[in-house]
Amino acid sequence: MRQRGFEVVRAYQGQEIHLPERKTACSAGYDIEAAVGVKMPPHQVTLIPTGIKAYMQPDEYLGIHVRSGFSIRQQVSCVNGQGIIDADYYNNEDNEGHIMVALINHSDVEVEVPKGMRIAQGIFYQYRTADDDAAGRGEKRRGGMGSTGAK
Repeated sequence: MRQRGFEVVRAYQGQEIHLPERKTACSAGYDIEAAVGVKMPPHQVTLIPTGIKAYMQPDEYLGIHVRSGFSIRQQVSCVNGQGIIDADYYNNEDNEGHIMVALINHSDVEVEVPKGMRIAQGIFYQYRTADDDAAGRGEKRRGGMGSTGAK
């Protein structure tokens, strides 16, 4: 039985997309690459496509963190601190669960991100819910990024 992992989204199949990997035995994060080359304008947010989606257990999420070397050298960070990919984002009807990394360029110069550059790392986390939590009895996710709780 599959527990958690990564797949290439249909739109990026055949485009040499590498599934995330941990680089050492004690690495917590799976390195995530840019699926295309992107230029990040100064002081702006850029959505970088990864060409991948993630599957996991219902009580887990994938935390997306900018890689520390990239962040320090290029003055780049995740616009929301940590991206959160919910378990029900996988295969949603809007975008198939395609993970896009939202980064902000804090510098005064354009940052070039070539295809295949390791820009982020994903870490699988388990979470707990509060007593009497009703979300598990709610409606199924309909949309893609930013759709949780959207009307």
